Amino acid sequence: MDALNVSIVVARPIEEVFSYLLDIANHPEFTDHYLDDWHLTRTDTVGLGAGARFRVKAPLQRFSWMGLSIVEVDEPRRIVESGSGGKFNRVQTQAVYTLESSEAGRTQVALSTTTQPVTASDRMLERFGGRTWLRRQNTKALERLRSILEGGVQPGRRATIAGL
Repeated sequence: MDALNVSIVVARPIEEVFSYLLDIANHPEFTDHYLDDWHLTRTDTVGLGAGARFRVKAPLQRFSWMGLSIVEVDEPRRIVESGSGGKFNRVQTQAVYTLESSEAGRTQVALSTTTQPVTASDRMLERFGGRTWLRRQNTKALERLRSILEGGVQPGRRATIAGL
């Protein structure tokens, strides 16, 4: 399906935003309103190969587990996460964070999410409400990211390894 794009401006330097996003253990802090039960896939949570599995709290979702790993890093401009979810992990997903520096130490953060539903039922779920729901959740996640980085709100729980 077509990419779903959302963006926001954060009043922090690009290097700080990039290093925060590069640590996948930080992602539950700003996505826990729709992604839950995070489990890291390795002890090193930063950079290429870092990944996690989690549940997506979407309506009408019977097979809610999904996994993502960082597969590409272009410091300090771009982070690409790739993974799969749904029944038999058949729905391929890609999330791309693109950062651009702007005036006065601000950073524009854009999140582009692409899915590749395999079956007609997967495509139907995405077409009839799934994309709208995901756009709303991604927008809220970026707003929470801004609040955390700008110091306005207490971050949620970081993902840990085996509950440590």
